Amino acid sequence: MSSNEWIYRQDYTPHPFTIVTADLLFDISEQTTVSAVLHLKRNPLSELNGSLRLDGENLELLSLLIDEKLLESKDYIKTDTHLEIISVPDDFILTTKVRISPEDNKALEGLYRSGQMLCTQNEPEGFRKITYFIDRPDNLSKFFVRIEADKTQYPVLLSNGNKKAFGDLEDNRHYVVWEDPFPKPSYLFALVAGDFDIVEGYHTTAKEKRKVLLQILVDRGYADQAHFALESLRRSMIWDEQRFGLDYDLDIYMIVAAQAFNMGAMENKGLNLFNAKYVLADKASATDHDYIHIEAVIGHEYFHNWTGNRVTCRDWFQLTLKEVPDGV
Repeated sequence: MSSNEWIYRQDYTPHPFTIVTADLLFDISEQTTVSAVLHLKRNPLSELNGSLRLDGENLELLSLLIDEKLLESKDYIKTDTHLEIISVPDDFILTTKVRISPEDNKALEGLYRSGQMLCTQNEPEGFRKITYFIDRPDNLSKFFVRIEADKTQYPVLLSNGNKKAFGDLEDNRHYVVWEDPFPKPSYLFALVAGDFDIVEGYHTTAKEKRKVLLQILVDRGYADQAHFALESLRRSMIWDEQRFGLDYDLDIYMIVAAQAFNMGAMENKGLNLFNAKYVLADKASATDHDYIHIEAVIGHEYFHNWTGNRVTCRDWFQLTLKEVPDGV
């Protein structure tokens, strides 16, 4: 690493723009494309002016528009790590379309294949491998996501927030629409496409008395090993309510167990991704120590719903403010 690549906490400055809303369309096929409609505004906290610089890696740019006007190559600078648009208004709609290759993504960041499913890992800076974005924790955006894919290969299509719509398309394809009403940084974005057994139950929140659907999604044939994880999630929700008065704030909470997930677990808003090691257990296959680990990790990731998700980090120097030791 050369000296000019080092990042220092004292050099932090707010990004000159904020992405207010992100409307994403994932067309999952042999040539997966991501279409993004981003509402950007100049950041009143920033003293910087001039061009817009977005993060982006391993993206094939197909089209780029500002307020529905197609940009030409002279209007922007594209490198291996960034997209810089030279002249932009203070408040505008940026529309991009890129092609990505989850099948060939061996970085295990962004959208990639894990066994028979597609999933994402975006902490700390994986979202830039999905589409051009302000990929840093102090940029909070509301996400509206539509996923389209083959219905046989990917019967379950998940993202953050609440499910708003779903239906069939031509050629044995289908779609699901997800909306997350709470602004979040891009590292908390999640997408999963696959075929799962689902163990589910409900939790009624303490203060608002809302009925929340709880789902544990596992590879086919492993449902019998997911019941302890479901009960651990219920206990975590109750503890957060009793200890801190914090009700869960979405209609659904999902945990997906991936055999080849590259981390222990990830707290994506409303859609946690776990290594199956921290979900699957039964008396024939697990020790007491395994059960303790499962309950600890599920609780840890659930508690992020407020500490780290709703209340976010300014930058990655503040990582320890959300990642408290949990003994595992």
